[in-house]
Amino acid sequence: MKPEKGIKPPTGSSGLQVSGLGFQVSPPWTFLAAAAVALVIQLNPAWRPALLYDRAAVAAGEWWRVWTGHFVHFGWPHFVADTGLLVILGWLLEARHPVFSRVGLVALPAFITAALYWFDPAMLLYGGLSAVNLGLLLFLALQGWQRNWTDWFWPAVLVIYVGEVIFESAQGGRGGGMIRFDDPAVRVATSAHLASAAYALIAWLLGMSRPTKKPGPAGSAPH
Repeated sequence: MKPEKGIKPPTGSSGLQVSGLGFQVSPPWTFLAAAAVALVIQLNPAWRPALLYDRAAVAAGEWWRVWTGHFVHFGWPHFVADTGLLVILGWLLEARHPVFSRVGLVALPAFITAALYWFDPAMLLYGGLSAVNLGLLLFLALQGWQRNWTDWFWPAVLVIYVGEVIFESAQGGRGGGMIRFDDPAVRVATSAHLASAAYALIAWLLGMSRPTKKPGPAGSAPH
């Protein structure tokens, strides 16, 4: 049996490998732009009340909160953890899955917010990129596992993901104690994490259902 070949990084670049997945060398500009937005908001704490997901305000027509709420963080530790992971995921995702990555940065926050609005009416306020990150991470793990079903790394990521959600649920949404928020009333939004998981699973299943293009005859030009 021939050993599995490593996955090549994008043309014209080289990169580190994480269980068959390469870090792109060129910066993930879309993710860096999103991180910059989060940084500007973090540097202006007076903006928080106008940008947070606020159920009553969204119902009153303040639709920008559907997206901006995800870029608001409850303190610098929360910001560093969420935004740092977002940038790392961008390095892993944007070159390999550009459509999913760029569409996801717009559609995933809206999907999560819609789930909170319709299925978790008790969630009056929400902020942070953690749910977006978990959706991106789950999609990445599913893609990695699909490429090599015998690879232990990606199933381990999935187990950790599921374990975290179960732990949060068992704690009544008060898990995730590694990060200290600047508001003691803030709790981990397990429902947002479940919504992000649903989005990632739908995107992955849709990708699997697409027919794979067969390579044409040698020397033929691509269409």
